[in-house]
Amino acid sequence: MRQTTLALALSAVFISSAHAETLPEFIGETIVVTPSRFAEPDGVRPANVTVISRREIEDNPATTLPAILADYAGIGARDLFGSNASNTTVDIRGFGAAAGQNTLVLVDGRRLNDIDLSGAVWSAIPLSAVERIEIVRGGASVLHGGGAVGGVVNIITRSPLGKPDAAGLSSRIGSFGTREMQAYGTLSGDDLGLTLTANRHRSDGYRDNNQNRQDSLAGDARWKRGDAEWILKFGGDRQHIRLPGARAVQPSIGQNDLVDDREGTSTPLDWADRDDRQLGLTGHYTFGAHAATIDLAYRNKAQAAYFDFGGFPDYRETDLDMISVSPRAKFKLANHTLIIGVDVSRWEYGLERSNAPANIGQPFTRLSATQRSLGAYLQDQIVVGPDWVLTAGARAEQFAIRARDVYDPLAPGAFSSAAPSGRQDEREYAWELGARYRVSPADSLYAKAGRSFRFATVDEIYETNAAWAQEFQFLKPQISHDLETGWETGTARHGGRLALYTARVKDEIHLDPYSAGIGNTNLPPLTRYGLELEGRTGWGALQLSSAYTLAFARFTDGRYNGVDLEGKDVPLVPRHKLALNLAWQASAATRLSASANYVSRQYFDNDEPNTLGVRIPAYTVVDTRIEHRAGNWIWAAAINNLFDEAYYTYAVRSNFTPDRYAAYPLPGRHGWVSAEYRFR
Repeated sequence: MRQTTLALALSAVFISSAHAETLPEFIGETIVVTPSRFAEPDGVRPANVTVISRREIEDNPATTLPAILADYAGIGARDLFGSNASNTTVDIRGFGAAAGQNTLVLVDGRRLNDIDLSGAVWSAIPLSAVERIEIVRGGASVLHGGGAVGGVVNIITRSPLGKPDAAGLSSRIGSFGTREMQAYGTLSGDDLGLTLTANRHRSDGYRDNNQNRQDSLAGDARWKRGDAEWILKFGGDRQHIRLPGARAVQPSIGQNDLVDDREGTSTPLDWADRDDRQLGLTGHYTFGAHAATIDLAYRNKAQAAYFDFGGFPDYRETDLDMISVSPRAKFKLANHTLIIGVDVSRWEYGLERSNAPANIGQPFTRLSATQRSLGAYLQDQIVVGPDWVLTAGARAEQFAIRARDVYDPLAPGAFSSAAPSGRQDEREYAWELGARYRVSPADSLYAKAGRSFRFATVDEIYETNAAWAQEFQFLKPQISHDLETGWETGTARHGGRLALYTARVKDEIHLDPYSAGIGNTNLPPLTRYGLELEGRTGWGALQLSSAYTLAFARFTDGRYNGVDLEGKDVPLVPRHKLALNLAWQASAATRLSASANYVSRQYFDNDEPNTLGVRIPAYTVVDTRIEHRAGNWIWAAAINNLFDEAYYTYAVRSNFTPDRYAAYPLPGRHGWVSAEYRFR
């Protein structure tokens, strides 16, 4: 019944928005960066782009970026602990367990994805600093390189230029002992500006051993003079988080921790620390109709983690340094817009393992790896006529990784061996062709085809063999051939979009820590295809938007772990996803908003054969929020998971016991209140 009711509501929204009369309203031109890596009006290129505005971010009851993204078509979010998005993965177009490595996350055009499996640090990006979020669905390797297979999320931060000086303090308290403080300030002028934002988050978490302590600082300094602009970004964050582990279910012995002890922990001693630092410099210059940009970026990430493993402790420290240089230029020549660029990146990765923090001075494993990539790309946009635009582009990329493992058998806790040193050198290419046709002032059709790729990360090649000895298992690059067509209609207030897509994936890179001797592997061929539908409409003070995703991800051939996978569904990919968002300006000072998300059932991780007989259940989560402004004050309150749904978004099947699995339950009904004071 829930699914049917919500589906009818979403259908009604899209139908009404698609045929709504365009009202006399002023809506500024939406500028996007991601599709071309240069600022341009939205709707120019044949790409499936959604722009989440600042107003939509403020209206959303969610307090994290992944939760906001999950309200849009083609995008899902999987969380482990429900702790400020600290362990959340965003999945564009159904990549399941490998979503984090197939969804490219950018902040102001700079990569957050690293060569380990730690994922993007969503919780380090304060929502108050975000101007808009740009989402490009489908392969985007021509302009963005490896890893942009499912799509790209580009988080654009707010500029201090051309705005009045401002400062503010905010505080939020909520369920599970959650406390958050934030301070921000902006000094601004027409050609010089500076913004600083400091944030502190504390929470005891929904479950036992689920505490989260995080502090972050972000800065943005900009200078603009004439046709030149320089942007300096700097920041860092520190986090200490406790890891409650999974809840186990095994019907054959009557065990069901999800029912008997949902909030408990199976890993009371496990924890993880992270310390991030980032620095980026962007120079942009406009000369006539042409433009040139150079991005320089440096990031350091130091991590430590302790896992007890039932009395067989594992303590590890990792250090990762990344530096990148990305010059690019745009030339307008008659009816052509030509974009050329180069991306150069280098990562230095180090891992030390011991059986306790006190013994890390003599680790039994010292792993070091260097990864380099060099990519060059070219894209041409051709205006064929007043209503036709064509694009064509190509990219060539070189990839190299060198890895070395040193083992000390005399170190405390030593139990394995050193992996023989290894290296891998690869070359890959990407291409794309697209066309956009404007049927009417409010309607456009587009179609695109392309080839995208990604390379394996360090964490995906360092595994054990059948004898439990460490080795580097170098994997083939993953290749995807994509086709997509779509229709867009309406304005920023009334409109919608429809997209149909298919992607044939070869040698998909897959993490398999559950089978000794296999480690990480290239999967048999598979196909992803589906439909994405978004609609939006408004009546006076009421704004309504909806999104529906129909997604299929299936193996087309081959065997895995001795099982024929032809026709089997890829785990962790729900068939249906529905979302409804409502915002009501009740008065000049008061605004109410609500969101409802339905996600259908899906197979567990590690259940590629689809034989467990149990799936992650379907769930519906409803969130609500109210905001009131009074003078310099902004008051807000929210209730999340309003109807107290007992749900989880990730579970994994046991590789050793036929009916056993582990799930990660998420919080029931919870809420928060906040107060913000803005100095004038």
